[in-house]
Amino acid sequence: MFKEAIFIETIKILDGKVYNIEWHNHRCNRTRQDFFNDSKQIHLQDYIEAPLKGLFRCRVVYAKEILLVEYIPYQAKKFKNFKIVQSNIEYNYKYANRAVLNNLKKEVYNDNEIIIEKNGLLTDTTIANIAFYDGKSWLTPKRPLLEGTMRMKLLENGFLKEKDIKSKDIKHFVNFALMNAMIGFQIQKKITDITIKEKRCL
Repeated sequence: MFKEAIFIETIKILDGKVYNIEWHNHRCNRTRQDFFNDSKQIHLQDYIEAPLKGLFRCRVVYAKEILLVEYIPYQAKKFKNFKIVQSNIEYNYKYANRAVLNNLKKEVYNDNEIIIEKNGLLTDTTIANIAFYDGKSWLTPKRPLLEGTMRMKLLENGFLKEKDIKSKDIKHFVNFALMNAMIGFQIQKKITDITIKEKRCL
């Protein structure tokens, strides 16, 4: 359908309210600047007609210009286990084509998720940034695959701190959380209840 580099923003809409639009605008315009050398500022809210009732995932597809806006009813996924997968994947922009991420999950059951380890450091899951609680502070990997909008917001307001985190460090933490535009900051379970299965290299 589209021939050039294509990107998306996934924006939460609840009962007509559009969430964290300033952070989505920031990432969208930074991406357009990096790929198309376009300094014109796009305001995504100008393209959104928010449904007035219900929870929706607003999917904005764009390149240099906005290409498509979709509204998809949203229901959060729940995961039973998290498996560490080693990979040298590059995904520092929110590409519309997620094949590289989906391939990492091929052998993982639907009720499980992966935590991607790159160059010996934990990064993200396939759908969210991550954070660990050490009893005093919430720490998020210093080098994520993708700088999510919720992660950016929570770093800006001081709720999160950045730190290089290795898989061997997990035993020192007491809680684990996922964060993205749709779920916000969501504590999963106690670290001792998480099954971090054997590492797999891809």
